[in-house]
Amino acid sequence: MAVLSVSRRTVTRSVRALGVVSASAALALGAAGNAAACNINEFSAEAKCEGDKGVITVTDVDPAGVPATVTVFLQNNGADIEKIGEQVVKGSKKGTTITFEEDWKPNAEYRIHVTAKPYVDEDIKPNLVTPSTPCKEDEEESPSPEPTPSEETSAPAEESEEPTPAPSESTSESAPPADTSDNAPSPAGESNLAETGANSNTGMIAGVAAALVAIGGGAVFFGMRRRGANSQR
Repeated sequence: MAVLSVSRRTVTRSVRALGVVSASAALALGAAGNAAACNINEFSAEAKCEGDKGVITVTDVDPAGVPATVTVFLQNNGADIEKIGEQVVKGSKKGTTITFEEDWKPNAEYRIHVTAKPYVDEDIKPNLVTPSTPCKEDEEESPSPEPTPSEETSAPAEESEEPTPAPSESTSESAPPADTSDNAPSPAGESNLAETGANSNTGMIAGVAAALVAIGGGAVFFGMRRRGANSQR
């Protein structure tokens, strides 16, 4: 009886030990299986350029190929301000990449959340920060040519000066038409008399005329006397 009781105790202890070992192995295998099935460390994100446009890519290297939902949020000061998009990715050993078209700005911050129940429900850490250089450089406006000194001085003068009237307009408006009748030449000897009514030479002319009249009268007188003398003979 003593031998049988010892054997039973030994078997019971062995079974218990085997059960503990089996449970530990199951837990280890379960943890290993969960780790192999899907893990947040198997996801990575990157901001890239495709031509002149920006994109955000997320790569899943889960060899088990567990479908996972990836959601991208634009953040500002630690808060989500815009949902960029959501896609499902099925990872592979070589890696499966999905692309979100997002024309990101330099130094922008994005939060990327991965959900693969019952394995993963968390964000990729740290948040994605875009490069400081944009995909397309803004074209700088060419400076306008500076005006030359002549242009700078002449422009104000042109604005301040008032248009002056043409010579023909000023003459016709300000001066009356010339009287050509007064300026026309008059016959000799009449101009002074017509203008003044008398002349400084009038006395001399009168004297000469009187002398001529006297001489003529004397000649007539002597002629008549000579004719009378001849007739008496």
